[in-house]
Amino acid sequence: MYAPSCIFCKIIQEELPCAKVYEDAHTLAFLDLNPIRPGHTLLLPKIHADTLLNLDSGSGEALMQAMRKIGQAMITGLGAEGFNCLQNNFSAAGQEVMHLHWHIIPRNRADQLAFRWNPGKYADKDEMTALAQKLGGHIA
Repeated sequence: MYAPSCIFCKIIQEELPCAKVYEDAHTLAFLDLNPIRPGHTLLLPKIHADTLLNLDSGSGEALMQAMRKIGQAMITGLGAEGFNCLQNNFSAAGQEVMHLHWHIIPRNRADQLAFRWNPGKYADKDEMTALAQKLGGHIA
């Protein structure tokens, strides 16, 4: 599937250039134009899906295999000590390009890059249990 107005689909179709890192029959990975760290790579399925909810069930394995290969290349090729894999769904969660993609970011202990989580707490076990049941009741 191809979405003519999607910038990532245009890159997949080679209508727009990219700095390609990896490609196989199902996935494409290229450097982010605005990297958080040098080597920051975007990984996407070649079939257009707006979000993870639209991804066909057969593409997940190819994406995970590509993610593993890219992460390993960051460690062996860039000297990274680790890497983050981040993925946003819908604009409320920070998704800017509506084509499913992962940000794979090489990391080192000294890079001073920090993802700030603001963890909260449940009032009690009953609140947590009720929320788990509500959420679980909507899983098909």
